[in-house]
Amino acid sequence: MTAFCSRSIGPLLLLSLAALSCGSSRHLQSVTVQPATATAQNGQFQFAATGMFSAPPSPVTLTSKDITWCSGESTSSPNANPNTCVGNVVPFAAVDQTGMATCSPLSHGSGYILAGTQSVGSMNPDGGSQFKVSGYATLTCP
Repeated sequence: MTAFCSRSIGPLLLLSLAALSCGSSRHLQSVTVQPATATAQNGQFQFAATGMFSAPPSPVTLTSKDITWCSGESTSSPNANPNTCVGNVVPFAAVDQTGMATCSPLSHGSGYILAGTQSVGSMNPDGGSQFKVSGYATLTCP
């Protein structure tokens, strides 16, 4: 009877460990950029991003190792999409990897600032990056 129990418990233990390890991968589910709207002071504004993850700790302030920042379209553009970086098009603003947005010298009005994780192979030089998970805010350049 002992041999039967040890043979039954071995596979059961392995299945239990496998089931536990499958659910333990932590991934980014959403990004929020703060503040949601801002006006550049002296042509610049510092944004911050917070991420919600599938497992604790969550929410977490995101850094350049977690996300990429970019400038999106002007909100006055026809069919403006707050989910796409502008690519090689002259950007409304430049955004560094700390979330500091700097208005382009000729920019006046509002545009999107995005933070997120890039999809593999999503870069279109003329159309910009597509993000797998992202958030955005609106920046106004006076």
